[in-house]
Amino acid sequence: MGDVKDLQKEREKREKEKIEKEEQCKPKEVPLEEMSKEQLVEKLKQISEEAKKYFDLYLRSQAEIENLKKRFQKEREEFIKFANESLIRDLLNVIDNLERAILHAEEGEQTGEAFKALKEGVELTLKGLKDILKKAGLEEFESLGKKFDPNYHHAVEQRDDSSVESGMVIEELQKGYKLHGKLIRPALVVVSKKEDQKQN
Repeated sequence: MGDVKDLQKEREKREKEKIEKEEQCKPKEVPLEEMSKEQLVEKLKQISEEAKKYFDLYLRSQAEIENLKKRFQKEREEFIKFANESLIRDLLNVIDNLERAILHAEEGEQTGEAFKALKEGVELTLKGLKDILKKAGLEEFESLGKKFDPNYHHAVEQRDDSSVESGMVIEELQKGYKLHGKLIRPALVVVSKKEDQKQN
């Protein structure tokens, strides 16, 4: 263990000596005030070369940043363009089912079963569509019989109804939906009021 420590110390000592030697070999930097005309010209050339090198690096960096921006923008556009691809692919089944429902309804005209076939086909299609959208994070929320909430409901009418307390949803004209918990469409509702309540 002691030998390892000694070797490490020896290595560090040699490294230190090497650095000191390199420092001594470096030409001493003469202050600008003490430089001759030739030295100043040489120094200016040196600084000019360094400036050119750094400016070139700067230009390359700027070009690289611009290329990265363009690539990121292109990738973003591609992502947005095809973000709904899997959802649309699933919705193609809904189109197929609607087309089949129409076809069955047309075939059923001869047998008098047209309406029943069309109704069944549309019901199945609606169920399939709801399942696909639910899988994508869409959820409908119940409003009927609930207390009116301006965060989730849009009241289109107030109606006298003494059978329920005031401010209750007594009719749902259009369902409301949330996507991953965020409201994307409020429900259109009719809200109850007591007969003696004046409408604002």
